[in-house]
Amino acid sequence: MLNSYLPILVLILIAVGFAVGSLVMSGLIGPKKPSAVKLAPYECGVPPVGSAHGRFSVKFYLVAMVFIIFDVEVVFLYPWAVLFKQLGMYGLVAMGSFFFVLIVGFVYDWKKGALEWE
Repeated sequence: MLNSYLPILVLILIAVGFAVGSLVMSGLIGPKKPSAVKLAPYECGVPPVGSAHGRFSVKFYLVAMVFIIFDVEVVFLYPWAVLFKQLGMYGLVAMGSFFFVLIVGFVYDWKKGALEWE
């Protein structure tokens, strides 16, 4: 029984050994010439302004959640589109009700102002 798991154990040991070895070797032989320019945070070529501990608006998180919801919708849409003819009327009604609930949620977000970025 142990012989069947031996290749997996060897693969895990090789992967961990490679990761640890890469980190140790880069620390030992890598160039170490820090400067103020190299240690500054890179923000698309623009000098950083303010503290790195600034707070994000709640609107940012609301827009992110709405984006994730619509991504999940696409995940459900692909299998339905592939099996559209096989599902028949049942598939059409099920997807119609799914879209109805999704549109109601979208209208609710829109009316509450969750999609407006200020």
